[in-house]
Amino acid sequence: MSSDTAAALRSNISFVTLGVRDLEASRAFYAEMGLSEHPSSNEHVAFFDMGGQLLALFPRERLADDAGLEPGDDPGDGRLTFALAQNVRERADLDAILERATRAGGRVLRAPSEPPWGGIRAYFADPDGFAWEVSWNPRTTIDEAGRIQLNSSR
Repeated sequence: MSSDTAAALRSNISFVTLGVRDLEASRAFYAEMGLSEHPSSNEHVAFFDMGGQLLALFPRERLADDAGLEPGDDPGDGRLTFALAQNVRERADLDAILERATRAGGRVLRAPSEPPWGGIRAYFADPDGFAWEVSWNPRTTIDEAGRIQLNSSR
């Protein structure tokens, strides 16, 4: 494997694309959550800058067609296969995000609680049922750009 290929393989995630049922409703939800839509968005796709990565919203059927597949199960069917996650700097930020998600049309999946590894975590779902974990953990550091560092537990 060439060094260029090896470098490409350890690149970070550039986009997280959610296949949504209703693009306009999802666009409105994430705007209510405080995200600013990127100018490259259009009537077919919405982009939101997430501090170096982009969150993309794309109609579910079009996303499946783009990949040459059938649309998948509804993420809101009560079965979880993945969750997006956001760590926050302050414990109070977790509650503020849950309140904002509820006001914007999301729903709380799990109230704030203490996981075995420390800190506090909660889960909410967007209108399509995509799960988001929000956590505050004193063992993490978040820089001004929003990048997270895991501090050693030793």
